[in-house]
Amino acid sequence: MVAAASNRPQDVARASEPGLDTTIAGSEQTPPPPPPQPPWTVLSEGQKKLYLIIAAFAAAISPFSTSTYYPSVVALAQDFNVSVSKINLTISTYQIFQGIAPTFIAAFADTFGRRPAYLVCFSIYFCANLGLALQSSYAALLVLRCLQSSGSSGTAAIAQAVTYDLATRGERGKYLAYAIMAATVGPALGPIAGGLLTQYLGWRAVFWFLLILGSVICLLIFIAFPETARPIVGDGSVPPQPWNKSLLQMLSKESLRQPANPDSVKVKPRHFNPFTSLILLKDPENFVLCIAGGFLYAGYSSVTSVFASQLQERFQYNEVQVGLCYLPIAFGSLTAGATSARLIDWSFRKEATKQGLSVEKNRQTDITHFDTEKARLFYAFPMVALATALAVGYGWEMQSRAPLAAILVTVFFLSNALTGALVANTALLTDINRKNAAAVGAATNLTRCLLSAGGVAAITPLINQAGIGWASTIVATMWAAAGAAFWLVYVQGFRWRVKRAAKKSERKGQSKRETEGERSKVVADHVA
Repeated sequence: MVAAASNRPQDVARASEPGLDTTIAGSEQTPPPPPPQPPWTVLSEGQKKLYLIIAAFAAAISPFSTSTYYPSVVALAQDFNVSVSKINLTISTYQIFQGIAPTFIAAFADTFGRRPAYLVCFSIYFCANLGLALQSSYAALLVLRCLQSSGSSGTAAIAQAVTYDLATRGERGKYLAYAIMAATVGPALGPIAGGLLTQYLGWRAVFWFLLILGSVICLLIFIAFPETARPIVGDGSVPPQPWNKSLLQMLSKESLRQPANPDSVKVKPRHFNPFTSLILLKDPENFVLCIAGGFLYAGYSSVTSVFASQLQERFQYNEVQVGLCYLPIAFGSLTAGATSARLIDWSFRKEATKQGLSVEKNRQTDITHFDTEKARLFYAFPMVALATALAVGYGWEMQSRAPLAAILVTVFFLSNALTGALVANTALLTDINRKNAAAVGAATNLTRCLLSAGGVAAITPLINQAGIGWASTIVATMWAAAGAAFWLVYVQGFRWRVKRAAKKSERKGQSKRETEGERSKVVADHVA
């Protein structure tokens, strides 16, 4: 794999690709170096980290709301006098809306901005949790859980878009780790909070807690989180619309400053299209990457969803003890930002240097002629391979009733490796879909949630039939298939992107020629 990447003659390879303005075969002329890129953002490093951490907390709401609900299932079934299967239906419908709702929220965020999208999400989420805490019927529970999912699920796509707004490609892996950690830490910490609340205060306390948590994050966004969408504020130096300012911006005279870089705002008419994320999936590279990421996340969700029941069965732990056993999964994901994500950024800089591009801090790297697929996915393969091996080990440790310490160490490293692979996957999708950052986040969320819903529904019957060892081996096989999909993009992704760009350029040229022809005809008719 390394040899294939390092022996590739870049000038010959680029000359063979259609639509690339690079060295012509047989000529010693080389294209002039690209002009230096302006600073990507006027925000300081501390401000970027603060805003991305806020976005990560907001993104954690959806998976946290899912897993916090799990310990309440039995109590809800008893209170509403329905079967556990009916309560589980509220989990399935939550996951379905978790995949569908972000397609609308992402289009809204790309059109009107990140802040309005956040405020809409948390307003819906607040109303849903208030209703859930007060309702007393199964029908209301089912409907309000769908509303709760609709309000919370779009925050993950917005967080991905905020990362695009603030972080250059050379540092995107490090910052995307915050958003990915939210998706993986949420399911790990949720059962702890849900178990404690359900055991000591009852199931209604879960929804009151989520209402308070959502309100705190919404208040934080209202007060301190600025608009970051580049079509609105550019590099952050251009004030947004008066109604779209944070409270701190309204009170600060800095919001009256003149734009430091007016060219950073691309003034283009933007139309609300909730189907943009589905249109993006028509592209083969986007489709393969989204399905691969969906396989990884579905396997992760399957493992974590049955982790509690497997521990209770083998060690006879109560809800609080089981919840504490999720901490290694959370810490594994948290440490991925300091390990796997930094490797991905280092790989990007190394591949850029190899291909003759410079990566400067706070300067965007032009990837028009850059094989970013190789840069992003180089370290994804060992991460997927490690996670695959650990999934097999975890399953057979559980099957053979291995010591708890061995199981917890295994899930720690599994969570770390899988988070790194998801960071690489998400970073590449964001790189190649820069004009639709929120929409591609929604497309990612759609495939992950729908595949995750299927995986969670299938894992328990599979364990009952074949045992946890073989069930985890099947999950590992699914992850190996994701690794094969990454290899396909590693080899073919750049060619697909070049062909797509050439076709787009050809369509624009044809449209321009047709427009000029119509104008010439009008002028000729007028003269005649």
